[in-house]
Amino acid sequence: MPRATARTLTSGRYAPFNGWMLFAAALTLLALFSPQARADEKVIRIGYQKYGTLVLLKGKGLLEERLKPLGYRVAWSEFPSGPPLMEALNAGAIDLGSAGEAPPIFAQAASRDLVYVAHEPAAPRGEAILVAADSPIRTVADLRGRTIALNKGSNVHYFLVRALEAAGVPYDAVKLAFLGPADAAAAFARGSVEAWAIWDPYLASGERATGARTLVTGEGLVPNRQFYLSRRPFADAPANRAVLDTTLAAIGTIDAWAKDNTDAVAAELAPSVGIPAPILTVALKRLTYGVTPLDAGTVADQQAVADAFHRLGLLPKPLVVSDAVWKPGT
Repeated sequence: MPRATARTLTSGRYAPFNGWMLFAAALTLLALFSPQARADEKVIRIGYQKYGTLVLLKGKGLLEERLKPLGYRVAWSEFPSGPPLMEALNAGAIDLGSAGEAPPIFAQAASRDLVYVAHEPAAPRGEAILVAADSPIRTVADLRGRTIALNKGSNVHYFLVRALEAAGVPYDAVKLAFLGPADAAAAFARGSVEAWAIWDPYLASGERATGARTLVTGEGLVPNRQFYLSRRPFADAPANRAVLDTTLAAIGTIDAWAKDNTDAVAAELAPSVGIPAPILTVALKRLTYGVTPLDAGTVADQQAVADAFHRLGLLPKPLVVSDAVWKPGT
């Protein structure tokens, strides 16, 4: 995907992830022809990002150990963010992955096969809108007419929508520069954008690197949850029920360890994330742990995300989130 600029990406309307679609198409071919995707092979293919419980699970080798008695192995694939991971899930290139609130909404709009299987508790302090320390922008209302960097279709996309709504600023009254974390960090540092909506650990890194001021966090605006998602054909297969149960239990074990070992988690993640451990510790203290099935409140919160995006024309049609919540045994 060509590098984006604020000038070329200022539309408030949602455009398909053309670059991610090509990426997903390639992964579809991989799923069809790779040996790891053979129908007779017992494997669970997991997509993970550089930060979070799944990368810790991969590093510990715990899941491989627990799935061995079931005759399954694990194939891991790394993704830069939630949107391309969801594209890969819809394309059938992976069986399980995690993403924040917004990516599954767009993924459900694209495929009826997407299912939520569990989630982590809310962590609203883990995302924020940053401005330069000397910026004249003092409130979210001051963002009117300003250029804001963010990752399209990510958690912070919804966070920005809610922050603007709460401040009475129309969505189309701001300019959007759709940039990934690395490009957004560079644009923010050189002043090419006036604000940056970002999530941890890039939030903690941006605060430390630039001395940025936090305009607003997700507190009181959005839950900022992480979800574990699968594909209906995989989740509904009777032979995979024990595999999913075992995987979620292993995630729970890692969660319990991570909650009480922040410094150790930071040291383990630092090499892969490329952020020093002391900065990661700041981010990890804003994280929450405890994988659980979706309850009515969580589903309602996700429905609010879907409704907001549809109201703004970012989704082509309404969604019923509860249709995508996995119900074991059905």
